[in-house]
Amino acid sequence: MTIRAVLFDFSGTLFRLEHESLAAHADLMRALTAPVGLDESLDVDPDEWERRDLDGDVHRELHLKVLAKAGAPDPAEFYDRLVSPPYWQPYPDTAQALGTELPTAVVSNIAWDIRTVFARHGVEHRVDEYVLSFEVGVAKPDPKIFQIACERLGVHPSEALMIGDSEEADGGAAAIGCRVAIVPPLETAQRPGALLDVLKAHLD
Repeated sequence: MTIRAVLFDFSGTLFRLEHESLAAHADLMRALTAPVGLDESLDVDPDEWERRDLDGDVHRELHLKVLAKAGAPDPAEFYDRLVSPPYWQPYPDTAQALGTELPTAVVSNIAWDIRTVFARHGVEHRVDEYVLSFEVGVAKPDPKIFQIACERLGVHPSEALMIGDSEEADGGAAAIGCRVAIVPPLETAQRPGALLDVLKAHLD
């Protein structure tokens, strides 16, 4: 089946949370990315943590709790960095990958408006649809979020390619018939052309 639309994940795929001020707080970053529900010292309900990307207020509240428990001197200030455009860096091939001329959607488990990140780098208009979990009320790997993206782009799922960094989350697109390709969520400097390599493999 010919690919007629491309769906991209956001974090670890098109952009990465990457800044020198964050590098100095590796312990706090680990606390946020670890399976929080398994660490009783952080006092976070695992089910609630799993639903954090469906509500901006819940997302902030839970992150502030985890950051405080992990020893952040100013949890609110640190959290604000996590959702601030300057702290998100594009991969070297992001802009070019978004210029395929095919209908494009960003499908992300996120609880804040990432359009500001795309706007900062001048690529917001290269995305036709932003399908964000906190706006549509469903998160990956639930097939519904990929179905929403395909419907908005006007394509059958079998005509869409989902590119992400997580087999578990982004792989959910396969349940409705999308083709799926996974790229490694490396530091931006370590992954100069993975997006273009995937597009070349699937669109040529």
